[in-house]
Amino acid sequence: MNTIELTKMNALELGEAIKTKQTTSVEATAALLAEIKKKEKKYNCYVSVLENDAMKQAESVQADIDAGKLTGPLAGVPVGIKDNICTQGYMTTCGSKMLHKFIPPYSAHVWEKLEQAGAVLVGKLNMDEYAMGSTTETSYFGVTKNPWNTDYVPGGSSGGSAAAVSADEAFYTLGSDTGGSIRQPCSFCNVSGIKPTYGKVSRYGLVAYASSLDQIGPIGKDMLDCAAVLNIISGKDERDQTSVASDTINLDEARAFNIKGLKIGIPREYMGEGLDEDVKKTIWNAIKTYQDAGAIVEEFDLPIVEYAVPTYYIIACAEASSNLARFDGIKYGYYAKDAQTLPDLYLKSRSEGFGLEVKRRIMLGNFVLSSGYYDAYYKKALQVKSIVIKAFAEAFSKYDLILGPVAPTTALKLGENLDDPLKLYLGDVYTGLINIAGLPAASIPCGFDGKGMPVGLQLIAAHNREQMIVNAGSAFQKMTDYHTKKPGEIF
Repeated sequence: MNTIELTKMNALELGEAIKTKQTTSVEATAALLAEIKKKEKKYNCYVSVLENDAMKQAESVQADIDAGKLTGPLAGVPVGIKDNICTQGYMTTCGSKMLHKFIPPYSAHVWEKLEQAGAVLVGKLNMDEYAMGSTTETSYFGVTKNPWNTDYVPGGSSGGSAAAVSADEAFYTLGSDTGGSIRQPCSFCNVSGIKPTYGKVSRYGLVAYASSLDQIGPIGKDMLDCAAVLNIISGKDERDQTSVASDTINLDEARAFNIKGLKIGIPREYMGEGLDEDVKKTIWNAIKTYQDAGAIVEEFDLPIVEYAVPTYYIIACAEASSNLARFDGIKYGYYAKDAQTLPDLYLKSRSEGFGLEVKRRIMLGNFVLSSGYYDAYYKKALQVKSIVIKAFAEAFSKYDLILGPVAPTTALKLGENLDDPLKLYLGDVYTGLINIAGLPAASIPCGFDGKGMPVGLQLIAAHNREQMIVNAGSAFQKMTDYHTKKPGEIF
């Protein structure tokens, strides 16, 4: 099997090819590393590529596969991991100068699970600094570019994770999603991704941004790949008390799923003012695909959307200001060597170690938690959170699934909104509510705008209903071929 054929395969296809001895983990890893070497200067998806160690790991994994010790569907398949997920012995930087040389002494739960399943780690993926951003332009390690057009951003904060899959520099990846950081780059890069129910995947070893919102999830070339990865990484972890035991996603059920009779709700607020006309048209076409297959589609009111952005950013920034207080230049991270006193060390280490966007969110967080403003902002945001949860619970008493756009626009041009953070924040209007409610959601490719840039369809389900998302997403991908399109193809 030649290199090009290998790197274009889906993760499950490659896993089956390795299992049936059509290829080996060693060949697949070598092919992927060659592809990364060829494309990385153009796209900058990776912060670090573990070439030598990946090849050694592939040899070890292949030996276990040959001996019958590893039999899972993704055994031997290489993976790239977002650089805010700890990997023992390998740099974990969070895209920041503050952690640019940090090597964690332990691994995240998700990497432990993947390693046990026979995954081969090829590298750590670029991201917005501390997962704070929507473009992957705030990384200390440079900008990641969108494989569909390198003048455009790949989205963020998991931009490197989505762009790598899109460019065939990864078979699948892990990202993290605090307010849309898996779904939005998937939409921009024409790949599939799942943000799981809060607690389905352990956050142990994920460098925290906003602990009540963060969730690790998979990004792949289609929904079945994402489901297979999610089955490996999900489950109860005693080191994360918010994690829960959960059902395995049945891939055979997803493959055989019939859309007929599926009740789908469309929030009117998702399809109204602020949504780009090309995106709106593409989303309605996708909805019609479901309708034509027998789904029952109905619009409904979800007025709480109006408060999505302020509620999300108040909660996220408040938690970020607390979580990032640990980076003080003493125990780990960047150390300002010319500091003379302890306050001076804090000031200089954080001033020099953190980027502008991180500082902005820390300051916003400190403000909403400060005396005199706590009740006016943070307490109210928590009250709105309970209203959001109730609003979605009511919606899911009527509908099996909620559909809508992932983002108001397709990918932005590089540098387009960096000087106007509010515009970037408004891009989370359709995704942030899902994290506030702790719901599962996915982004799947559903078409292209007039410039040929990808559009993603967001699928939202009730708590722990990932099976429904995978069923409906996989059915859509059987009826369409948007997810098979690659950058550079002419439509």
